[in-house]
Amino acid sequence: MSLSLRPNSTYSLITPTSMGVRLTPPNGQPMNASNQFVMQATSAETNVASVSSYLGLPVKVLTNFVKGSPIAHLIKDGLRARRMDYEGPEVDQGGPWGYRHQFNLADSGFGTRGPRVHNDRAGEVGRILNVRDFDLERIFGEEGVQIVHMSGLIAALSPETGEFCLDIARAAKAYGTMISFDLNHRATFWEGREDELRGLFTEIASESDILIGNEEDFQLCLGVSGPESGGSDIAAQMEGFRGMIDAARETFTKTSVFATTLREVDHANRHLWGGITWHAGEWQSIEPRQIQVLDRIGGGDGFVGGLLYGILRGWSAEKCIQFGWATGALATTMLTAYGQPADEEQIWSIWSGNARVRR
Repeated sequence: MSLSLRPNSTYSLITPTSMGVRLTPPNGQPMNASNQFVMQATSAETNVASVSSYLGLPVKVLTNFVKGSPIAHLIKDGLRARRMDYEGPEVDQGGPWGYRHQFNLADSGFGTRGPRVHNDRAGEVGRILNVRDFDLERIFGEEGVQIVHMSGLIAALSPETGEFCLDIARAAKAYGTMISFDLNHRATFWEGREDELRGLFTEIASESDILIGNEEDFQLCLGVSGPESGGSDIAAQMEGFRGMIDAARETFTKTSVFATTLREVDHANRHLWGGITWHAGEWQSIEPRQIQVLDRIGGGDGFVGGLLYGILRGWSAEKCIQFGWATGALATTMLTAYGQPADEEQIWSIWSGNARVRR
């Protein structure tokens, strides 16, 4: 199995998403004890895409907007600032009790107090994403896309978004676009829909070139046997993850890259961070290394973003996982939930452990 990027494409990466805003208290304070908040436009999928967009590759976002909403205005401005194109319908709000963009209420935690995240997604406009609002023949056939990145968060958001992701996967496959699928299991999204979503996720994963998830993602989304606990034995833990990926490879034979991150939490501001990939027949692994964490949210997305960037650049399997490790580490040093790399040199400095001043 090999990775083959479509040539002469307008976009290196596109991603379907449901945009919202994150409210974060400053200075590591808990949400329930704060009266000041930073608000920013975000989503897990655009967290991934930010690595490529900030490093100069063309990126497009497919999403819905609430017509006339000041939050939609904020989101559009934010995407432009992140160097991303976007398209999607303007949906009538339908009155004060109609559609809106989601709110993500999340503090960063501090020391022995872990972060807490509360999702407020009632009336979310992204839940009605529908393929009829997007010209997939133009996007994939005429403009051209090298990788489409999808997340289980969007696939499981509603029955409509599940079909939307499946339609995108089929169009991508028809036009030679590679498919990246981050499983991202969320128990609250799956409750009462397990059989429906297992079938949907399995169908998308069966067409995916790149499949990403942790042990719970592979077990709960796809029914793949996960690793037994290795306790504090890092070697045993990593061998367990390799066994899980081997089991997934037996079912998902079209997939060329499997990836998972490894994270151990010492406290909210100090983690051990690693990763494993099976990349076009090669095993690559990074044993967990200590990183300092300002805000952990978005670290996994940063890893995926760096991995995809390396694939888009045609790098070796070893170089891709190293860059992904470092872009994930970068994201945890920022309060935006997505990394904003200045250039590739900054990322390689993180990988090499070089935190000296650059003048």
